[in-house]
Amino acid sequence: MVTNRRTTKSPPKVAATARTKRATKPTAARASLSETMRELERAGSAQTRKTYARHGAREPMFGVSFATLKTLVKRIGVDHELALALWETGNHDARSLAVKIADPARIRASELDRWARAASVRSCGAYVPMLAAESPHGTAKARDWLASSDPTLRAAAWTLIGLLANLDERAEDAWFAQRLARIEKSIHTAPNAERDAMNRALIAIGGRNAAMRVAATAAARRIGKVDVDHGDTACKTPDAESYIEKSWAHATAKGFVSPAAQERARESLRTRC
Repeated sequence: MVTNRRTTKSPPKVAATARTKRATKPTAARASLSETMRELERAGSAQTRKTYARHGAREPMFGVSFATLKTLVKRIGVDHELALALWETGNHDARSLAVKIADPARIRASELDRWARAASVRSCGAYVPMLAAESPHGTAKARDWLASSDPTLRAAAWTLIGLLANLDERAEDAWFAQRLARIEKSIHTAPNAERDAMNRALIAIGGRNAAMRVAATAAARRIGKVDVDHGDTACKTPDAESYIEKSWAHATAKGFVSPAAQERARESLRTRC
């Protein structure tokens, strides 16, 4: 991969991807809001509600498994109107489905702002940044959210930055290098959720290309151990330096030039998990 080394203070511009183009294909049939909500309610379970609650989800929710949501996504496809209606219910499971079936080409910047403020659940809070990364607003949202006084939006910004590091081949490395410098300077004093997102952004930037691998690994080494409180869950904080190396070993073993290239070849994170 050829690395663009020009310096810039502007965030990267997101290139249209084949994945996004596939995501905007019209679906053959539409499900109504009432039908979808009834199906979500039938699929819910008390045990899953308990699991989601431990990860920060709030009522109302049915407790629908990710496997069931994935089945629904495959059947519904892209239905932006239904996505908007599902979000407005305020139901956790309906909102999880909404971000998976929304059309990135049609989502508004103001809607991304509103959704990101509400999507702080650790298990699925990354979905809105995923949607933003595939939309025309990704770079602007990365800039705006990073400058916000709201720690929830800043955490979303770091998740989005990691996604852009993977998805946008045309972006300039200098912009990501500046983000590495900010991570190194402030990760240990950042709020808990933002600290977690920073660490994951550091790993993603390290998988962008060979130059960023060197820069991110050096930053990770200087940063050292990152402590994140994951609450009453089994989640662990990945060690950035070792995780970057493992991701490169896995990607190259599969024939990819970088972990980012491997990610671009896969189905969107929004719909595959």
